[in-house]
Amino acid sequence: MNDETRKELTAWLEFYQELGIEGFYRREAAAVESPPSLEAARPAPLAAAPPLKQVPPPAPARAAMTAAPPKTVAPPIPPPLVIRPPAPSFSLFEAPPAPKAGPETLQQIRQDLGDCQRCKLAPTRKTIVFGEGNPHAELVFIGEGPGADEDEQGLPFVGRAGKLLNRMMQTVGLKREDVYICNVVKCRPPGNRTPEKDEVDACSPFLYRQIEAIKPRLICCLGAPAVRTVLGIKEGITKIRGQFYDFGSTKALATVHPAYVLRNPREEKILREDFEKIRDFLKGA
Repeated sequence: MNDETRKELTAWLEFYQELGIEGFYRREAAAVESPPSLEAARPAPLAAAPPLKQVPPPAPARAAMTAAPPKTVAPPIPPPLVIRPPAPSFSLFEAPPAPKAGPETLQQIRQDLGDCQRCKLAPTRKTIVFGEGNPHAELVFIGEGPGADEDEQGLPFVGRAGKLLNRMMQTVGLKREDVYICNVVKCRPPGNRTPEKDEVDACSPFLYRQIEAIKPRLICCLGAPAVRTVLGIKEGITKIRGQFYDFGSTKALATVHPAYVLRNPREEKILREDFEKIRDFLKGA
């Protein structure tokens, strides 16, 4: 094979390789036939294919070279845990309690109080003095606690202080059966002492429920313990007596306890003045 033929053959091989055709092999010539000349088998010359351009890979982004630090993502805040009281379980052999219908009544409150043993006054009392009067009264009197006579009879203000309270009501045209009378504590403190804080804390919820059940227009607090319990005022009773205060949607008046007047007869006039304010308030004056 001369040099010219070798160059042409090499050009053809490179051309086919650029077209993607590879794997050429040499066929052995038959014994009887001589191979045709390369000049006769060569097709018409074709235009040379343009050389393939090598596309360089894209340059890495600058941001990849200087990668930003990963952002710290705060973990999601779980919703607040709501603790619900367990549903009451009922026996298959007992009827479930009936749902409460309407406002609470004084009778229901008295049944809930039961044979109260909630404070240290229970062992020394004779009778629980719950309260007495009109369950829908416009006026509620609240005293300190039962005395000896009240402990015996189970009724509030039936001793000497009660008789003075009745007389004060009569002077302003009020009747005992038209009002409601109760005390801060419902058991007699030994020796008629002032009720102590733990005793008031145990009993006052029942007092508030009584007020809520009656829904009076006016509450008359008789003495400092009633003023402290109902209104939270710790000033001396003689400084705040005769003044009206708000107790929810109800008004409250502070005055001295009838027992104070029994010990200080000259102070009966201030009690009478405060009862006149009660009369005027109920008349809308």
